[in-house]
Amino acid sequence: MKAAPAETMSVEQLASRVGMTVRTVRFYAGRGLIPAPRREGRNGYYGQDHIARLELVRELQAHGFTLSAIEGYLERIPVDATPEDVALHRTLLAPWMHDLPETIDRAELDTRSGRKLSDDDVELLVAIGVVEPTPVDDMFKVASAHLAVGIQLLDLGLPKAAALAAQKIFTEHGRAVANEITSVFREQVWPHLRDSNQPPEVIQAMVERFKPLSIQALVTSFEIAVDEAKRETVRRRK
Repeated sequence: MKAAPAETMSVEQLASRVGMTVRTVRFYAGRGLIPAPRREGRNGYYGQDHIARLELVRELQAHGFTLSAIEGYLERIPVDATPEDVALHRTLLAPWMHDLPETIDRAELDTRSGRKLSDDDVELLVAIGVVEPTPVDDMFKVASAHLAVGIQLLDLGLPKAAALAAQKIFTEHGRAVANEITSVFREQVWPHLRDSNQPPEVIQAMVERFKPLSIQALVTSFEIAVDEAKRETVRRRK
């Protein structure tokens, strides 16, 4: 018995599946972001490969990529890549934060903080990057984990200047570490995983495990470095 073709969806069904309009799907197809459909007469049919690539396009858009940057990214993915292979690229793009920022109003911000915040409190939270104001008055973007850290800083009663100085250090060095770790992952870890002949779902699980392990390694290194700095300070005072 002849196997049924994998491409069985109409463009309307594909658009519904990925949450896009038919016009948008056809636009992306015209730009070469997805393969041509399987043709039967005047009808075109789409499959899992088209779904995977359109979901990747949407993920790239969510990360702020321009259309030309998305085209360049997709050009580096082999045309014979399986839907599972394409899905792995989405795994690499997935945010490392456990909870993404959500937009809330001032009243909800107080509720999430567990107390009524003063204007100075909010100003400090904004200054250290825990809370991000929006163009709408008294509306903010915030991630719960970040807010929890910010509230604990408020509870310490740190001077604003000290909080800002610490945040500047964390931001500058955090960015440097992120860039270097990203290079190591891209140039050494990812090629190793890609060539390991492991099933895509296993590789995906390994990538996900790499995230918390990287964060824990960073925290451990920081703790060791702080202890060494304290010991060095004591030695200098002798």
